[in-house]
Amino acid sequence: MPTASPRTRRDNRAVLDALSRCIAACELCADACLDENDPKMMVPCIRLDRDCADVCRLTAAFIARGSDHAQHVLRECIEICQKCHDECAQHQHDHCQQCAEACQACLEACRAYAA
Repeated sequence: MPTASPRTRRDNRAVLDALSRCIAACELCADACLDENDPKMMVPCIRLDRDCADVCRLTAAFIARGSDHAQHVLRECIEICQKCHDECAQHQHDHCQQCAEACQACLEACRAYAA
């Protein structure tokens, strides 16, 4: 299997960093949602946070190892990050707003990488 060129590794760094930040923000948001006064109201947010973190982990792994399936997984990641962003942006909690920002940054990085 050919090794990635230095340019490819450098190009991957931005998207891998954005994916990592998104994973952390989603995990923190899901956990913080459980501590809200009415966690039942936050169930859609928690579910999307978990889905987003998981798809970002998978996407990062596929990109890091140069998988032939990275583009397919990347499209799914973009779709789920958008949904997570939209859900979190509706809530005024700081953790939701931070998660929405991380999802937006991840979306931009993923779109740039896919282009």
